[in-house]
Amino acid sequence: MAPAQQATGRCNPWPKDALRVSFGIIWLIDAVLKWLPGFRAGYMGVIMGEAQGQPGWLRPWFDFWIRFQHPYAMPMAYLVAILETLIAVALIAGFARKLTYTAAIVFSLLIWATAEGFGGPYTSGASDIGTAIIYAVVFASLLALSYYAGPSRYSADYYIEKKVSWWWKVAEMRRPAPAQSPAQAPALAHANTASAPDGTTAEPRRIP
Repeated sequence: MAPAQQATGRCNPWPKDALRVSFGIIWLIDAVLKWLPGFRAGYMGVIMGEAQGQPGWLRPWFDFWIRFQHPYAMPMAYLVAILETLIAVALIAGFARKLTYTAAIVFSLLIWATAEGFGGPYTSGASDIGTAIIYAVVFASLLALSYYAGPSRYSADYYIEKKVSWWWKVAEMRRPAPAQSPAQAPALAHANTASAPDGTTAEPRRIP
């Protein structure tokens, strides 16, 4: 293990950042497609089509969303495109990560429960459970990684937190540990290798 990793007890952070940015690019491509005229033209048709063949106990759910969106089909289609674009940009930039991941989980589950008809695993001919639920799982995984890995150096949040003291509340799953100043490092290293009472050299303590 590299010395830097031994000192912090954490793995290299770039893989989780690469996952976040890659997933953001996927969302950006999806968002671009949502701005095309074809999506707006067929928006209500997709939702009404998913309502067909649903079991009776789910009909009230789909009827509610059809009645709610039908008079505002065009604005709702634009709203979906805007939300997906904001999520994609926030993912790529690493902006307000905790808030972005949480909102994206809710948004993905809502898409899965309406436009994808819960994946329709109970309908004849179903071959998968839908893609939006997988997106929700990925966002939940990013949220968990954020908790265990802490602040992300390759994100906008990392630099905003240096200027705005409360920003960690919308960016991190837990409050980041105070940064150790260079003047404190030699003193801490000396304390870790200080002699034990019996005259032997103590084992260096691992810094959490």
